[in-house]
Amino acid sequence: MSETRRGFGVAGALPLALVGRLAAAAEAAGYRTFWVNDTPGGDGLRALREAATAAPTIRIGVGVIPLDRQPPEAIAARIAELRLPEDRLTVGVGSGQAEGGLARVRSGVPSLRALTSATVVVGALGPRMCRVAGEIGDGALLNWLTPGYVGPSIEVVRAAAREAGRPLPRVDAYVRTALGDGAIARLREEGERYASFPAYGAHFGRMGADPMATAVTGGAPDTIAAGLASFSGALDETVVRAITAEESVDAYLALLWAAAPGR
Repeated sequence: MSETRRGFGVAGALPLALVGRLAAAAEAAGYRTFWVNDTPGGDGLRALREAATAAPTIRIGVGVIPLDRQPPEAIAARIAELRLPEDRLTVGVGSGQAEGGLARVRSGVPSLRALTSATVVVGALGPRMCRVAGEIGDGALLNWLTPGYVGPSIEVVRAAAREAGRPLPRVDAYVRTALGDGAIARLREEGERYASFPAYGAHFGRMGADPMATAVTGGAPDTIAAGLASFSGALDETVVRAITAEESVDAYLALLWAAAPGR
């Protein structure tokens, strides 16, 4: 795959005006997609309404909505309420709580697909959820992976699809990216927080890597471009999950242009 197949992603809790500004900038910079994280403190689908208005051609995505917090019927109703453009919308879903997670995703993805024409992808960390993504999803959205684990994870997704007699799903990945010392420090704090959760701790242990080994960091745009290239070869799309030192237009735009396709 070409390394220019790139998306840009931010947190759903950002102010809506900033989301719109960044979506328009991502579209102008040649990114193929603009993603918003759905978090307890931020409504990812509402933020995508702002992005869709500000950037009328870029594909938009939310990653990921935990199905234990929002069932398929609620997600579909929210998409309809916000009048999101389903022809360019990707909805990423995840298990939420670990207990019963695989079964929740196995039942939730077909239910959601029956209610919306949007693309539905499965947020996956480990091999079991990668298999589920291959068996039932339109794609997989990988997360917190080292470059060396990208290829094996893709193969698990594709092998499951082949065994199920399905077309090969697309495979994208969030890659947390930080430009400058302040952003790197913030990324390190986020990585430590994620590693404290059992599922993520097990994931990092399985890879034999700490969270920072899954990210791209640097003090200059050239360093960012080189780091992202190491992730991009096999993926359908590399999503630059932006981490900045502050929630300002200037900080996000500096990273957006440093990571832009074609650099």
